[in-house]
Amino acid sequence: MTDPRTTVLHQRHEALGASFTDFGGWLMPVRYSSDLAEHHAVRTGAGLFDISHMAEFLVEGSAAGAYLDYALAGTFTTMPIWKAKYSLLLERSGGIIDDVIVYRLADERYLIIANAGNRAAVSAALVERSQSMDAEVTDVTDDYALIAVQGPVARAVLEATGSITDLGKPLDELKYYAAVDARFDSAPLLIARTGYTGEDGFELLIPVGNAVDLWDALAAAGAELGLTPAGLASRDTLRLEAGMPLYGHELSLDIVPAQAGLGRVVASEKSDFVGREGLSTKGTVDAPVLVGLVSDGRRAGRAGYAVFDVAEDGEAIGEITSGALSPTLGHPIAMALVSPSASDAGTTLFIDVRGTRIPATVTALPFYRRSN
Repeated sequence: MTDPRTTVLHQRHEALGASFTDFGGWLMPVRYSSDLAEHHAVRTGAGLFDISHMAEFLVEGSAAGAYLDYALAGTFTTMPIWKAKYSLLLERSGGIIDDVIVYRLADERYLIIANAGNRAAVSAALVERSQSMDAEVTDVTDDYALIAVQGPVARAVLEATGSITDLGKPLDELKYYAAVDARFDSAPLLIARTGYTGEDGFELLIPVGNAVDLWDALAAAGAELGLTPAGLASRDTLRLEAGMPLYGHELSLDIVPAQAGLGRVVASEKSDFVGREGLSTKGTVDAPVLVGLVSDGRRAGRAGYAVFDVAEDGEAIGEITSGALSPTLGHPIAMALVSPSASDAGTTLFIDVRGTRIPATVTALPFYRRSN
C-alpha cells in the first residue's frame, strides 16, 4: 500500500493545526478548529478550501467538442467559451464512472475536473474514447493546484486580493457556472464561479508553483472579512445540505443517472454517446431512487443505515447514502436510495439508527438553498 499524497499546501495546513485523513489517495485536512465552526463560517462569511486533490484533464483538438459529445453524457459542441457544465462520464452499461465539470476555454480547448479517487478510471476512459478522433487528452493534475473560496463574502475576498489582476471581466458580472481568465502576480489564473457547498463562491486553478502564495494572499485579504480555513468535514455537511451527490455514496457504477435524479444531465437527443445503449436497455422501473429524508431529534442516519417503510419488522426498502445532523437546519437530514414505491414526498419511512427505528419524512432535495 502506498502512502497518501500531499498537496502543495500541506505545510500550510500543518501550521494551522489541521487534522488529516486519507481521501481519494490524498492526505487532506478534515478540520482546523471544529466542524461546526467551519460549516457556519461558509454559510455566514466564507471558507477557504484546498481542493488540489481533484483531477484535471485538458482536451484539445479540432474535434474536441464532438469528442466530448461522444465521451460524456452532455452536449459540448454548442457550449459557449468560458462557460462550465456539470456532466457524467458513463460506462457502456449506463453506470456512472464519475461526475465531472467541463469548462470550455477556447474553440478547441476544454478543461475537465474530476474526482481524485477516480483519476485513473477517468483518464483511462477519456483516452480510450479519444482514439481515431482529432482530440488529445492530457492529464494535467500534477501541474495545477485548486483552491476554493465559498460563502456570502467570497467575491469580496477575491476583490480584496490585490495581486489578482487582468480579469477577463469583473467578478460581479461573472455568472454561476462560468469562468474567467486572470493573473496572480505573473501566473495564469482561472477563476470559476462554481462550488460544492450550496453557497456563492469561486474555484481557482493555478500552476502548482504559485499555489502557496495565492493561499497566503487570499487568507490575508479575507482576515477581516470572515474568511476561515475549512476542511473536508464541513465540506461534506455543506454539500449534503445542498443535496449535492458524492461519488461512492449517491453515485457509482451500479447507479444510472435517473436513479440519482440526474436524468436531466443526459442529452438523450444525441445520436451516439458512450452509455446510450446501456441506458436504453437497462430497466429502472423497480430500481431504487434517491430521496431526501428529514427527521426530528438529534440522532442522524449515516451512510449504510437501513431504511424501512414500517416501524417494526419488515424488510428494508432502502439504505442511507449520506446523513448528518444538519448544522444549518438543526435537525437530522439524509439522502437515501429507496424503493420507488416509497419515494413520494411526505411519505413516512423509518431509519434504523443503531437498532432503533427513527421516523423520517421523504422531502424534495435540496434541504438548503441560499437566499440570494
